[in-house]
Parts: sequence; structure tokens; C-alpha cells
Amino acid sequence: MVSSAAAGPANEHWRRWVVYQVYPRSFADSDGDGVGDLPGILAHLDHLQRLGVDVVWLSPIYRSPMDDNGYDISDYQDVDPLFGTLADFDELLAAAHARGIRVVMDLVVNHTSDEHPWFVESRSSPENPKRDWYWWRDPRPGHAPGTPGAEPTNWESHFAGPAWEWDEASGQYYLHLFTRKQPDLNWENPQVRQAVYAMMRWWLDRGVDGFRMDVINMISKDVAPDGSLPDATPRPGSLYGPADEHTYCGPRNHEFLQEMHAEVFAGRDAHVLTVGETPGVTVAEAVLFTDPERRELDMVFQFEHVTLDIGDHRYDLRPLSLPALKGSMAAWQHGLAERGWNSLYLGNHDQPRAVSRFGDDSPEHRAASAKTLATVLHLHRGTPYVYQGDELGMRNAPFTEIGHYRDVWALNVHAEASLRGEADLAALVEALGRAGRDHARTPVQWDASPGAGFTTGTPWIDVNPDAAEVNAAAQVDDPDSVFAHHRRLIDLRHSDPVVTEGDFELLLPEHPSVWAFVRRGSDADLLVAANLSSQDVPVDLPLDGDWTAAAPVVAVLPQPPSAPSAGLVLRPWESVVWRRAR
Repeated sequence: MVSSAAAGPANEHWRRWVVYQVYPRSFADSDGDGVGDLPGILAHLDHLQRLGVDVVWLSPIYRSPMDDNGYDISDYQDVDPLFGTLADFDELLAAAHARGIRVVMDLVVNHTSDEHPWFVESRSSPENPKRDWYWWRDPRPGHAPGTPGAEPTNWESHFAGPAWEWDEASGQYYLHLFTRKQPDLNWENPQVRQAVYAMMRWWLDRGVDGFRMDVINMISKDVAPDGSLPDATPRPGSLYGPADEHTYCGPRNHEFLQEMHAEVFAGRDAHVLTVGETPGVTVAEAVLFTDPERRELDMVFQFEHVTLDIGDHRYDLRPLSLPALKGSMAAWQHGLAERGWNSLYLGNHDQPRAVSRFGDDSPEHRAASAKTLATVLHLHRGTPYVYQGDELGMRNAPFTEIGHYRDVWALNVHAEASLRGEADLAALVEALGRAGRDHARTPVQWDASPGAGFTTGTPWIDVNPDAAEVNAAAQVDDPDSVFAHHRRLIDLRHSDPVVTEGDFELLLPEHPSVWAFVRRGSDADLLVAANLSSQDVPVDLPLDGDWTAAAPVVAVLPQPPSAPSAGLVLRPWESVVWRRAR
């Protein structure tokens, strides 16, 4: 069994919140240019209020050249005209607050755009005062600048290719762990940190309620006293290798976050929600990041459970084992039970659609599997994240060729494979069809109209053709819809303290298709049993005590079992939550 802390932080009000992620480019377009915008979000706030969420997290809306859809920021204190204006943002913020919805901004401070004035100055001359705001280094000795192997280290970019770009005009390389238009900030420089903190205070003073911090565990690099950076272990047959061991949870990461807390969050009247995206983080590291006494972050996004079906790289796909998935989630429940806090997610803007990845997106089982995945997620201990469209059971788009994709990562990987002369590009495109990020970025399906209610123009990326059947208009008034099921789960979290505070015990950890667990509270217990398969499954739950008086409080299918008795059979993609009083 996993037990929770007896008192204190576990009872804080913010831990009952449910977060909804908006990817603005794909949410709702108000002006017909094919790209979502802030007035479009404003027009659909009632949808979010009806869903019952407490927080909206906005993916980046800042000024940007859009090399990585806004995660390359050229001005932290302005809104990109593609999305609207600061006045539009202020109106959206006020309208959200009037509905009791908080707004969290995406904070992208591991890197900026190469068009940010800071980098423009830094690039202008080795003598510029902002030169040390970024990572500039000389070529490797004995190599011609700009040639393969001449980079200061052999680190590879997360988006394919080397992580160093030769800048002929100023005579050095600069570091970019993502695209070449996303140079990494040098957090070793205190002036960089103070500029970031001032920007964060500016948004909080404007009324923002918190930050989701992009790759925040990568801001501290493994730099030696002489300023040098170590090489990575190269991939077989390659000059380059992943730099994770030198860029994930670097030696000053916790120091920087504690400084950020003291400089930005301490002393404010209302709780500022802080969520760190932390790829590669371990349970032990997550405890350090989220222990309230350390004053760093409220919670982290960890990636363990969404890499279980991935091999050597993003598009090297493997079969997913349900026992492995259950075990991973349970390990995080256990590891953060006494200190820290979990974030709970199955999908976001960087992942394929949850129902296509973890469920069954066939017409027969799409709705039930979307509901069951939501049930399992929301009943774990932590803060659930609903990614836009998941409340409708949106699924992967039927993209079959590289021309359907817009994601810079997918395009880079495909282009690099083409240059290497790899014959099986078809297999890569097939993998993109299962795991590409663009599946989560197709427009939200508001209704059955040609533009799915997203736009009156030509959308920046194709609308999923299933929008005629899968859309908000068809679901919001339907008590059996995926949307209605999400509402019931959110209502349960808000009304029953067991969901937030209860202990966690995983049942049947090795069962290949049943996900079952118990949440134990001081006054009541909840039992969750879910069939993650498309067949009937008999299940004998190893229960302690008497559950005969338990009653179902949330169920996916009509006429659920009244109690978890012997001889229980779960129908395809059926899940039930029973409650018993103590």
C-alpha cells in the first residue's frame, strides 16, 4: 500500500484542482486565418467552465518566429499577433477569473528564439556584454569550423542533428538542445536569471496564476570550472550522442529553482501553481523538486510512463505492456506519497492522442476506452491534466504521408533519414502515424461543419475527418458522452477528499488487461476496476474487508455491477468506481 502524508501539504486546496491544457494554435480561430487565437479561447470559456476544470494552461502565446510553434520566443512580454494582443490576453484572463478558472502560462526559459534581442546582441560580437548570456564555444581543436566533428562537444539535438551551430560571423558555435533557432540560455550567468525572474514577476503582477515550466530540469549544464562541457557517449556508427547525462538535472538545477522561488513566488498572497516539465527525471529527483519544504516546484511532468513503448528513439515503437504501465504509475504514487506531488497525464501537445495510444480508437470502442482511460487517470493521487480534445475522445489523424505533417521534429527526422539514404522511409511515416506530435495538434472539433467549428478558413493543419461524428456539439448535452464522463470525474475529485488525499494500493499488478486499485481515506474507500481490452474479462479482485455494501459512483457502461462481488466480469473497456463508507 502507498500511504499519504497525514497532514499539512496534502490538504492544500490547490491539490484538488484539475488542469486543462490549451494549445492555442489549434483550439479555436476567431478571425478565419486558420490559426487559433486568444479571442477563440475566450469564446469557448463556457465549455471549460461546464467541464469543471480549475486551471487553464496556455501553451506559448508570446511573440515568436514559430520555428517550433511558439516554443522559440522572441519577446517574453508581448503576445504574437498570430494569437492577438496583450489587450486580448487581459480580457481572456479577466473572463477566466470571473468563471473561477485560473490561468497558467508556459514558461520557456531553457532557450529563446535566435531572433530574441538578447541573442541578437549576444551574436553580434564576442565582446558584446550579452555574449555570455548564451553558450558560445570555440571549435574542437584540429578541426575545420563548420565541419562534422568540429563541434565543441558531440551532443546531439533533441530534434535531430548536432546541438551546436557554427556562427561564421562571430567565429564560434552556439548551443541549441532543440532547433538551431532555439539557442540555450546560460543560467550560470546571474544576469540571465535576474532577467528571467523580472519577466516572471511581470506576468504574475498582470494576474497570471502560475507557470508550466518547459524542460526546466535542463537549465543547469554539467560545466567544468574552466567552462568546458563534456562529450556524450556517441550512438553506434555516429559522431554524436544524447547529452542527457550532462543536461538533465544538472549540478545547480535545484539551486536555481530555489532562487527562483525566493525571487518570484515567496510572499505572494495567492498560491502560484508551478509545474516543471522534467524529461528523464527519476522518482528520487522528483521528490527533491516537489518537496514543499525545499520550495522549488509544486509538481513535475515525468516521462517514464510515456516512454515504455519507445525504443532507441521517438519513432522506434515497441508493444506496450499494461503491467509495465501500471507498475510505472504505481511506483510514482509510492515515491511521492509522503513528500511531493504527482502530475497525472496520458496526453499533451507532445504526445499522440491518448485514446489511440493507450485505448481502442475504433468506432466500436473509442468512447468507452476514452472514458476508461480518464477514469484510471483521474482516480490516481495527483493533479490530472486534460489535454484539449481528450474530453471529447479525439483520436489520431489518418495522416499517411510526410506532407500531412507540420511538426519541425517530424520533418527534421524525415529529412535526415532521407539524406542518409535510408530505404525504409515508409516505415518512418508509419511510425509518425502512431507517435507523431501533430496528432495532438489537429484542430479541436467543435461541431460537424466543414472546418469543425474551429475555423471558417483553411486550417493550418488538417482537421481530422472524423469531426462529423466526434465533436463537442454532439457531446455536451449527452449524459453518456466522453465529455459528460469527464465532468463526473472532475465533480468526484472536487467533492470527495479520498480522491485527493487517500492512500493508494495497486491490485493485480501482473494482470494483462485489468487495472485495479484502491484509494483509502479516513471516512471512505474507493475501488477502481478497469478492463483495458476489447473482450469480456472475468476478474477476481483480492479485496480486504466487506465491499458488499459498496455502491458504484462512476461507471463507463450502463448497468454496472452493483458491487465488486465474486464472479465479476468486466465488459470491453468497462471501468467502475465503487465507494464504501468506513
